[in-house]
Amino acid sequence: MASLTLPPVLTNPRQDAIDLHKAFKGPVSGSKGTLVSVTAAGYGWYLYRNPCVMYRNPSLPYLRLQNPMCDVYDENPKKAMLLWILDPAGRDATVLREALSGDTIDLRAATEIICSRTPSQLQIMKQTYHAKFGTYLEHDIGQRTSGDHQKLLLAYVGIPRYEGPEVDPTIVTHDAKDLYKAGEKRLGTDEKTFIRVFTERSWAHLASVASAYHHMYDRSLEKVVKSETSGNFEVALLTILRCAENPAKYFAKVLRKSMKGMGTNDSTLIRVVVTRTEIDMQYIKAEYYKKYKKSLAEAINSETSGNYRTFLLSLVGSH
Repeated sequence: MASLTLPPVLTNPRQDAIDLHKAFKGPVSGSKGTLVSVTAAGYGWYLYRNPCVMYRNPSLPYLRLQNPMCDVYDENPKKAMLLWILDPAGRDATVLREALSGDTIDLRAATEIICSRTPSQLQIMKQTYHAKFGTYLEHDIGQRTSGDHQKLLLAYVGIPRYEGPEVDPTIVTHDAKDLYKAGEKRLGTDEKTFIRVFTERSWAHLASVASAYHHMYDRSLEKVVKSETSGNFEVALLTILRCAENPAKYFAKVLRKSMKGMGTNDSTLIRVVVTRTEIDMQYIKAEYYKKYKKSLAEAINSETSGNYRTFLLSLVGSH
C-alpha cells in the first residue's frame, strides 16, 4: 500500500490562510491561481483541519472555499477542490451521498466506492456518512438499489473481513468448487453463493480463489462472472474481484475509460484522482503507463484545460 502523499516541503499554514483570504477578496483572475496553488499543495484534509487555515472557526474552511468558488470557478475545478479539502472518509461519504441521493442517481459510482474499499476504510466511511448526513449508509443503499445488487452491497458494508495476506488453501479450493457449482455447472446461477464468497472473504483469499478456479477449470473467474451475472450486480462482483487482484490496475482502467473516445467523463476522472491520490496514486500511475504506454499525467493534460488541468496534475504529479 502506498504511503500518504505529502508535499516535499511543508508550506506555512498561516501564510496559506492569508493567501486564501486575499484570493477570496481579490480579482477573479488572481483568485483562481492562488486557490489552485494553495488547495492543491498536497495537503487535502490538512487545509480543512489546520486551525491557522480555519481562521479560528471550525465551520469556516469548507464554507470559505465553497462560496467564493461559486463565483470564481467553473463546475469541474470547483467540484474537485471542494472534494479534495475533505478528509479521505469524508470524500468517500460525499461521493456516495451524491451518487445515492443526488439529482442524478449514479449506482456505478456508488458501487465503485463501496466495492473498492477495505473493511477498515468502509467502517470509518460509514461513521462519517452518518455524522455528516444524519442517515445510515445502509438506509440509502436500501432506498436506491434492489435485488442481488442490493444484497451484495449491504453485505459488503456490513460484514467485517480479514485484511491480512494469509489464506487457507483448503478453504480456497472449497470456495472455487462452490462457485463452479453455483455457476458453470448448473442451469441458471446461484447468486447467493457468489454473494457469500465475494462479501465474506478477504481480498487475498479471493485473489487465491480466482487463481485456483483458473487452474481447476481452465477459465478465469472474471469471465464466469461476466457470463453468469449482469447489470449492477455484475459491476459489483467485478469491482470486488479486480480490486482483490490489483486495485491499482483496476483504477488505471477506470481512468483510461473516463478519458477514452469523444469527450471526458469528468465525474469519474475527478472521483478517482481525488479519492486515490493519498492512497495508491503512484501504483495507479505505474499500472497506467505499463498498460497504455502513456503517462497518466499526459492523458490528463490532453483531456483537460485551464485551472481544472492544473489542479488535477498537481494531485497526480509527474510521470
